Amino acid sequence: MRVAVLDDYQGIAHSLAAWDELAVDEIVFVQEYLPTLQARVERLRDFEIVVAMRERTWFTRELLEQLPKLRMIASTGTWNAAIDLEAAAERGITVCGTGEVTTSTPEFVWAMILSLVRHIPEEDANVRAGRWQSSLGIDLAGKTIGIVGLGHVGSRVAQVAAVFGMTIIAWSPNLTPERAAEHGARYVGLDELMAEADVVTLHVRLNEETIGLIDKRRLGLMKPTAFLVNTARGPMVDEAALVEALESGSIAGAAVDVYSVEPLPADSPLRTMPRSVLTPHVGFVAEACYRRFYEDAVEDIATFLAGAPVRVMTV
Repeated sequence: MRVAVLDDYQGIAHSLAAWDELAVDEIVFVQEYLPTLQARVERLRDFEIVVAMRERTWFTRELLEQLPKLRMIASTGTWNAAIDLEAAAERGITVCGTGEVTTSTPEFVWAMILSLVRHIPEEDANVRAGRWQSSLGIDLAGKTIGIVGLGHVGSRVAQVAAVFGMTIIAWSPNLTPERAAEHGARYVGLDELMAEADVVTLHVRLNEETIGLIDKRRLGLMKPTAFLVNTARGPMVDEAALVEALESGSIAGAAVDVYSVEPLPADSPLRTMPRSVLTPHVGFVAEACYRRFYEDAVEDIATFLAGAPVRVMTV
């Protein structure tokens, strides 16, 4: 029995859980990203169990059909849009989820917002290069934040926005005015949110309804002084339209942690955009969150090997 722990970019997974307690023959921690179907098949075809990190590696039907030994996928998090659960079930592959820590991403969101509106990366670079002050930041007090998705992450973002003295407006496909009010927010339509907010931040799940949610038209509704923050999922935003908005100055700036293709290609025009803060999908990458992910994954595998009921991931 062999286990592959995928996308361990930092090389830390082995230190965050008791992997040695698993009754398996080998555990391989894979730090490199497997970018193609062929690379994934070649690397994983001899493993019975794979630990997957959220949406980093996609387990499509085509991939699963070429992994005849695979019996279990232990995915971090409570859901994973990158796994074809129907195809897995057809092949008798058990897919499990883990618990998660919901504080890491909201804290990161505010790091991104503050870095963007106070030009922190730019001024850091100035000091290191011997320059001094080139930007003028804005105060958040009195400004309006538009939160797209008021769930676990969005509601915590709202709590901090209130501390900053911001007006909070919110929208999501299932949000109600009453639910919004419980979090100190005013419910509005999405177009109204885009037009009214000084900071727009995205916190809805990726699905058919939210792919391309922030398109060229909706970016065009934003004020030229407004900022966009995306720490949710890359495909929610039309990247070409975002590049155009940043190049033209039709929005004040954008902070982006997630991309349509990850890792972000070296030739992506986003890499050279002005008025932007870019990070490599690290919104949830913090010690407490990772420890919970990997400890639960080890527990899932041990339970599966013992033949006991496991927490199966569902849509």
